[in-house]
Amino acid sequence: MARTRDSLPPDPAAVPDAPRAFSHPLRVAQLPARKPLRFDLAPDAPARAALAAELGLIQLPKLRLKGQIMADGSRDFVLTARLEAEIVQPCIITLAPVPSRIAEDVTRRYVRDWQEPEADEVEMPEDDSIEPLPDVIDLGDVLAEALSLALPLYPRAEGAELGAVDHAPPGADPITDADLKPFASLAALKQRLEGGDS
Repeated sequence: MARTRDSLPPDPAAVPDAPRAFSHPLRVAQLPARKPLRFDLAPDAPARAALAAELGLIQLPKLRLKGQIMADGSRDFVLTARLEAEIVQPCIITLAPVPSRIAEDVTRRYVRDWQEPEADEVEMPEDDSIEPLPDVIDLGDVLAEALSLALPLYPRAEGAELGAVDHAPPGADPITDADLKPFASLAALKQRLEGGDS
C-alpha cells in the first residue's frame, strides 16, 4: 500500500483510464505552498508484481520511494526522493535470475512556464530533471520511471560467458566475446607493435 505522510488523498478521477501498475496521483492545485508535502510510498505485493511484469523483471521483492514535494518560488515545484529497491532480472546470456539492489536519489523540477523546444535540432539541457508542471503529479509514474532508469542494462549471472554466437552472417566466423571488446583488441595490437619496434 502507498503510505503518504502530511499528504492529500489520491484522486482517482485526476488520472487517465489507462491501466497502471501503481498510481498515486496528487493535484498540483492542492499542494501546500508554504511547507513540504512528504510521502513514503511502498507498493504492495500485487502492485510490485504488476510493475515487475511491466519492466521485464523476474521479481521485485522490495520497492520504496520516500521524499517530499515543495514549492519553488510562487509557481514551480521540486520533488526530491530516495528510491530503494531489490530486483531480480534475467541474465542476458543464460536467463538465470540475477538479483541486485538499487539505491538512487530522485529529483524532478516541475516548471510552470516550461516550453517545448521548437527547433529540429536542439542541445539537451544540462539539467535533465526539469519537466513541465502538470495538473496532476502521479508519484506512481515518478517511481516507475526512476526504477526503469536505474535498472542495470546488462545483468549477467556469475560465471556466465557470451562465448560464440551462432547468428553470424552465412560464411562469416562466429562472433565471440572478444569481438565485442574492440578496445581489448586494440590494446593487444598496440602491445604487439611496440614489441616489434624494440
